[in-house]
Amino acid sequence: MKTKITVETNITAPITKVWEVWTKPEHITQWNNASPDWHTPRAENDLRKGGRFTSRMEAKDGSFGFDFAGVYDEVKLHELIAYTMEDGRTVMVQFTSSGNHTKLTETFDPEHENPVEMQKDGWQAILDNFKKYTESLA
Repeated sequence: MKTKITVETNITAPITKVWEVWTKPEHITQWNNASPDWHTPRAENDLRKGGRFTSRMEAKDGSFGFDFAGVYDEVKLHELIAYTMEDGRTVMVQFTSSGNHTKLTETFDPEHENPVEMQKDGWQAILDNFKKYTESLA
């Protein structure tokens, strides 16, 4: 069995707002980075089963960049988003509502180039940035 990595956060915002910020390109470009020296200059999202998404992630100094892309396997409004990245790894994002709070849990297959802890820390940093940005809108 493959090792999976899970990161999560609790956001003080209703699930409808969390879903919107997670899925709309105009928001994705605002929160999708692990550190202040990176950014996402563009994002596209066709949020439906079989739909494609891509986010261009780049170092602000232009030294490195890549497209984070894949295809949606399952989309359940305000509940679940599952997708397969271009390299074949899978990701599941679960949204759990509790009044004005939403728990977001991301579980993903690690890649084989970087240590698991480094990957977990990177994905958690992006999730923490998502939480901060989302709560700033509430």
